[in-house]
Amino acid sequence: MHILEKLDYNPDLSICLGFFDGVHQGHKVVLKNAVNLAGQNGLKSAVITFKEHPLCYLQNRTPRYIIPPEDRLELIAQQGIDYIYLLDFDEEIADLIAYDYLKDVIVKYFRPKFITTGFNHYFGAGKKGDSGMLRAYQNEYGYKYFEIPPITYENTLISSSKIRQLVTEGSMENIKNLLGCDFYIKGRVVTGNRIGRTISFPTANLEYPDNIIKASRGAYVAMTEFDGEKYPSIVNLGKRPTVQGAHNVLLEAHLLDFNGNLYDKDIKVSLLKKIRDEQKFDSLPALKQQLVKDEQSAREFFK
Repeated sequence: MHILEKLDYNPDLSICLGFFDGVHQGHKVVLKNAVNLAGQNGLKSAVITFKEHPLCYLQNRTPRYIIPPEDRLELIAQQGIDYIYLLDFDEEIADLIAYDYLKDVIVKYFRPKFITTGFNHYFGAGKKGDSGMLRAYQNEYGYKYFEIPPITYENTLISSSKIRQLVTEGSMENIKNLLGCDFYIKGRVVTGNRIGRTISFPTANLEYPDNIIKASRGAYVAMTEFDGEKYPSIVNLGKRPTVQGAHNVLLEAHLLDFNGNLYDKDIKVSLLKKIRDEQKFDSLPALKQQLVKDEQSAREFFK
C-alpha cells in the first residue's frame, strides 16, 4: 500500500471516503467494497482521508482516537487498499463547499470509476455534502456510487461513537464484536515508584497516551503482549490515589505468573473486563488485600 500526503493525478480508481477512526467492523465493509469493486474491474483502490479528524481543526479539539494513528493506517492496509491519500484538513479544505470538494478534489484528481462511503458520510463546508449529492452527480462525472447501509451487531449500530461510549463507560466486554479487537493501550514501559514490588505485585507501567480516548478508571482483567507472547494480567488504570495522589493517568499492568523485567520494552495491553472502579485505600496492606481479590477475579475470567 502506498501512503501519499499530497494530491496527485491518479485516475480510474475505486475510492472510498471517510476518516475510519478505529477501522471498526462497519468501516471494514466500506473498505472491502471499494477493494472488491477494484478487483472485479481491474482497477486500483484508494482511501481519501485526513491525518487528523476534521473536528480537531473545526472545533480546535485535541485528538482522542480509538486506536493509534499508525494502527489506523495498518488496519486500512490489511483490507487490501492500494493507496491512502493522507491529507491535511486545513483552512483551504474546510472552506470548500461540498460541490467544489467533489468537483475540484475528488473528480479532478481521481476521476473515480467507483465511490464508496458509509451511510453517514458528510463532506464540504457545513457538512452539506452527503450520499444524496454523491448519488446525484454519478452520470455527470462518470462514476458509480455505493452507499453502505448501517452495519449492526445484535441490534447495536456499529459506530465509532458507540465504541467511544463503551470505552469511557468501561464496558470492555462489548467492544470486540464492534471494533474487531479488544480496546488496547500500547507504549514503552516507564519506571514507576516500585511500590508494587514491596507488596508482591510488581507492575509494568505505561503513561496513558494523550491522543487516545480515556477509558474509565479502575481495575481490569487484561492481556499484555510483548515480543510475540501474551500474558494474562490485572491492570490498574488511574491516578494511584493510595500511594501518590493526583497526577496523569497511568496504566499499571501486573502480569500473572511472570517474573521478568519489562522496563523500556514496548508492550500492548488489551483491557478485557472492568473489575471495579478506582479506589483509595487506607494502607498498603489494604491495597494488597484488594489486589489479591482482583487476581482471583482475573484467574476465574481466564478459566
